Amino acid sequence: MTATGLSDSMFYYFAYGSCMCPVDLKRSLGEPMQDYVMGTARLAGYRLGFFRRSERRNCGVLDIVPDPAASVEGVLYCLPERLSASLDEREIGYQHETIQVTSGGQLYSNVRTYSVIDKLSQEHAPNDWYVSIVLRGAVTCGLPEQYCWQLFHHMYRLQQLDHGKPEHHRLLKSA
Repeated sequence: MTATGLSDSMFYYFAYGSCMCPVDLKRSLGEPMQDYVMGTARLAGYRLGFFRRSERRNCGVLDIVPDPAASVEGVLYCLPERLSASLDEREIGYQHETIQVTSGGQLYSNVRTYSVIDKLSQEHAPNDWYVSIVLRGAVTCGLPEQYCWQLFHHMYRLQQLDHGKPEHHRLLKSA
């Protein structure tokens, strides 16, 4: 074990988007993730936003942006180092950030998370599939109910704004 309480072959990872869902994370990393979930965690000084459009998911996907008045709820994992490259591959378009989070009344330092490299100037709406994965992870892993509702309302509002755009109406009429 090292001074952080981790063996050299493990690392802490804070997930705030689709990776909160252990089932979705298993799809990318190739093994069950439930045993690696440490619990819910809070990242202070950041807020969520949809400042990236994923070609693979064909929608807006979550990002974190600095905001001293906000915090982000998520899931803290303790992952084996052997999964690091696969996680990086999953997070194409994102960069590593080293943060600290609070989980179970303890402060965890040297935690990895990911933030978007080339942020869009405006948020881009998630699709229904992405919304369901994010909410499934949030609920399954026990994020606070009020936070889950806030997350739902934020995603729903973006979808409603997106559906109101003129180009969306043109696409509907031509379909």
